[in-house]
Amino acid sequence: MPRRNNSILDDLVILPWWRNLTLAAIIYISFKYLIPPITFQHPFYKGLVAILPSLAPYVAFVLCLTAAASAFNAWRKGALLDSQKGIKTIRAISWREFEELVGEAYRRKGFAVTESGGAGADGGIDLVLRRGGEKLLVQCKHWRMDKVGVKVVRELYGVVSAEGASGGVVISSGTFTQEARDFVSGKPLELIDGPELLEIISSVQRAPMPASQAAHENLCPLCGGKMVLRTAKKGSHVGEKFWGCSGFPKCRGTKHYIVSD
Repeated sequence: MPRRNNSILDDLVILPWWRNLTLAAIIYISFKYLIPPITFQHPFYKGLVAILPSLAPYVAFVLCLTAAASAFNAWRKGALLDSQKGIKTIRAISWREFEELVGEAYRRKGFAVTESGGAGADGGIDLVLRRGGEKLLVQCKHWRMDKVGVKVVRELYGVVSAEGASGGVVISSGTFTQEARDFVSGKPLELIDGPELLEIISSVQRAPMPASQAAHENLCPLCGGKMVLRTAKKGSHVGEKFWGCSGFPKCRGTKHYIVSD
């Protein structure tokens, strides 16, 4: 899968702001006081050591700037998470913001989050979550894919196995096909759809969304409308009951099939 080629500054901005400040202090002290007294015989190293004290304040200043950018970035992601009101607001943000939203939610749940940075709305692994000895690979699917199929889940499982990760998570603001749900059975994979994502977000918001009970209400995972009980009239689930969006056929959101008595 293609990836963005990040510069050193891009990588530094991703770090927590306090790490940038710590690095700035270490480099300043090293360049200014610790390295210059060391004697080198090679002319190149002699010349390099001679200019380090004059470089120290400039390098430290750049790192302070990245610390400020990192702090602003953290505030922005937190504000994005706290501003969510339901499925409609989630589906109104960009695919990149969706990844940041999910990452911030897991960060507040106690995970160390690495944003891998897929090249687009359908890039590869978007987030790597770590907590203790656990390593989870996350792929985010936003509004471009209302119903995530088994192909996406199967590909993630291959990456999880190849990297020896603890498990994988596919997160969507929509739903998953029954084939995708069947595939994860017995595997270290988790599928999180729109309503379940709402539960996660609401549980970590500083002020839970006014409709925090929405995840428990019978709302369409695609448009947020009311769901109605229907009976399948064709396909492999003929005769079984399921929840369908009241806005059908404009909206084709569905929820799990309900096993008939």
